This record gives sequence, structure tokens and C-alpha cells, in this order.
Amino acid sequence: MIKFPNDFLWGAAASAPQTEGHSSRNGKSATTWDKWFELAPEKFNDNQGPENTSNTYEMFVEDVVNMRKIGMNSYRTSISWARLLPDGKNLNDEAVNFYRTYFQTMIDNGIEPIINLFHFDMPWWLMEKGGWENRESVDDFAYYAQVAFEQFGDLVHRWTTFNEPTVHIECGYLYGYHYPAVVDLRRAIQVGYHTLMAHVMAVQKFHQVNVDGQIGIILNVLPAYSRSDDAKDLGAKAISDLLSSRSFLDPVVLGHVPNELVKLLKRNELLPEINENDKQLIIDNTVDFVGINYYQPRRVQAPKNPNFPAKMPSDWFESYDWPDKRVNPYRGWEIYPPALYDIAIMMRDEYGNIPWYVSENGMGVADEERFIDDTGMINDQYRIDFMKEHLEQLHRGIEAGSNCFGYHMWTFVDCWSWLNGYRNRYGFYRLDLNNNYKRTVKKSGLWFQQITQNNGF
Repeated sequence: MIKFPNDFLWGAAASAPQTEGHSSRNGKSATTWDKWFELAPEKFNDNQGPENTSNTYEMFVEDVVNMRKIGMNSYRTSISWARLLPDGKNLNDEAVNFYRTYFQTMIDNGIEPIINLFHFDMPWWLMEKGGWENRESVDDFAYYAQVAFEQFGDLVHRWTTFNEPTVHIECGYLYGYHYPAVVDLRRAIQVGYHTLMAHVMAVQKFHQVNVDGQIGIILNVLPAYSRSDDAKDLGAKAISDLLSSRSFLDPVVLGHVPNELVKLLKRNELLPEINENDKQLIIDNTVDFVGINYYQPRRVQAPKNPNFPAKMPSDWFESYDWPDKRVNPYRGWEIYPPALYDIAIMMRDEYGNIPWYVSENGMGVADEERFIDDTGMINDQYRIDFMKEHLEQLHRGIEAGSNCFGYHMWTFVDCWSWLNGYRNRYGFYRLDLNNNYKRTVKKSGLWFQQITQNNGF
């Protein structure tokens, strides 16, 4: 029997844009996703845009009851910036009422809300000013954070600033997956730096408002494994870890941008524009805890024909196709649970054993209706096996002294997933888009209920 620590957080994660729906209603203004769907609907799976998603705006009470049924004691979601402050300045009273009722309903059902401020959903009014490329965005985000803390700080005691900041940087400014679909390493680095400073200023606001609680950040970590022990391959691994993990982990936890990153960017003439007092602000505003999203590792090797100065990250490291890998065919992602143990040890040894939790882990599968059994339930044994393997590795890390306080799956109920829409399903509950958003528990939800009841398996 594997037992987890007392008061361990068992839950799931989601976001406002992927679940709420009502994206153009109830006082909310447009985000980049609303505008992009309007401009280029053909980019979106099966014409599934951000307007309706999972209709949590209307169905949150049912959702919270369903959370309780499978034993969840915590849930991480986000606030929509464009809903709370439609023009960036004036408060939407209906949004305040919605979120307060939503969070209070969780609390009344024994579920702790962990609330995130930004999950890829840039308000369009800010995008028109240049989005994260514009230094003004730092102050705009800090103001939004302050308003959120003032409006909900009596209900919410665990806050995070950003979910996976490297994703909106890479997808929006390097690889063309998210709006504005720019491919420009220099601009991506400036966006990354302003994102970091927006986080830092939000942490400062948290302390100024004097919220009773803790503040952190949610980071996606792709631990790098090199093709060989050759010095060049190991160098590629080091740069991969520097960009995908340390670029945010070091400043938010340790209070400084890694020297190696500064040297790398300087050598390649890619240093961002900074303000004079930024360094001190980073030192003064570190986090209380970290959420780690882990889905897959990164296999790397030295690049064969790198550009100098670098034009893309592939000039520093290239992906390596490990012949022994297991893959989730629906996402093309490698399944490698031992990396979760490696992350636990990294947090213990390199980041002062700061409190952290697994803020996302999960498996997306297409056409899950194939697995409906005689009882009408989706038999997603593959998801149970996935969780079990990862939890075994996480438990190893905790036993080795890593300060992990929870495990959240992505996600509670099947949700909308950006350009992929509802192609891949991740939830403990099935969402029937053709039947008034009906929620039905899957086998994995019943298994999760047993885990939460036993605090282990």
C-alpha cells in the first residue's frame, strides 16, 4: 500500500477559457482566442471555438458536487482577466458575483480553490497595445492581480500568477501555434522577460494587499535527457533545461535570473530590454510554493548545423528520437513516469526543497466513446494505469524527502483545448456536447475516489 502525506491535496486543474463558456456574454470582453476564432475559424478543430466550451458558467454547482463525489479536496482553475476587468480598468460586478459564488460553493463542499490569474487568455484590448511585448503589460497585469486579491482574497488562500508561461511565449512567438503566431526569437525573449516581471509585480501586490495566504506560479517542466554523455549532447541538455525550466524556476524561487542564461543571450545578441530596478524586484518577490505541470520529457542532442547568432532554440539543442520510448499516440507525447521522480529530487536539491505540487498530469485520448462499456461508462483503464505509474514515482520522490503537497490531474471534466477543441479528452467526467453538456463519470473518476478515500492505493 502506497500512502501519501496527511493533508495531501487530491484534485484536478482547468482554466476559465477552457471551461466557463459565455465568452462574449455577461460583460466579458474579447480575448485573443475570441478574436482569432473570428479571424481564422479554420485553424480550430471541428469549428469548436471559445464561446461555449464546457458551460461551467451555468453548471458550476453541479460540477462542484461531482468533484465532491470523487473525493477531490482541491481544484485549480483561473479567473478570466477579460471577464473581471473587461476594459482593464472597470470592474464587472457580475463577474465578481459569479466567481465569489463559485469559490464559496467549492469551500462549502470541502474543496479548496487554488486560483490562477493568467492561462493563455490575453485580453484583446491589451493585445492591441502589443500584449506582452509592451512593458505596459507588466503594470496592467499587476493592477488586475491587485483587484483579484482585493475581491477574492477572503475566500482564496492559495494563488498562482501564471500557468505555463513558457507556453504562451513559445506558442505565440516561436512556433506559430497561438496568436499572434509570430516566429521571432528576439521578440519571444522580450515577451518572456515581461511575463516574468508581470509575475514579480503581482507577487509584490499580493504582499501589499496583505492577503491571508500564499502565492506561487504554475510551471511546465520538461526534464531534458541527452542522447549520450558526449560533452556536446550534455551541453544541449543543459541549455534545454535552462530555457524550459530554469528560466522561470530560478528567478521565482531563488530570486535571480540564471547567469548562464544571461551569458547565452548576451553571446547571441538577444538580451531583452530591462528596467533599472528589476533585479531588486526579482530578489524581493519570490514565491511561497510552485506548481509543476508534467506531461512528457524532452530528449535532446547537439544540433548538427547551428546558426550563430542563434535564430531559434534548435540552434542550441535538437530533439532526439529515443528508440525505447512509449508514446501516447493521440498527442504524440512520450510517457515517461520516472521523470516525475527526477523533478521531485530537483526541487529538493536545487530549489531549497520549496513546497511544490503536481499541478497537472494527464492523458488525452481521442474518440473515448469507443471504450463505453455495458454500464454506459467509459472504461479508461489506460488513464488509471497512467496515473498509477506517475503516482508511484511521485511517492518515491516524497519518500526521498521532496516537499510535495499534492497531485492534480488535467482535468476534472472534458474541456475545450485551444486549437484542438474537444478532439482529445482528459477528464474524470465525460462531457456530452450533443446532450446539454451532460457530465458522466468515467472509470478513472471512480478509481480516483478510492485513492482520495485511502490517501493512496
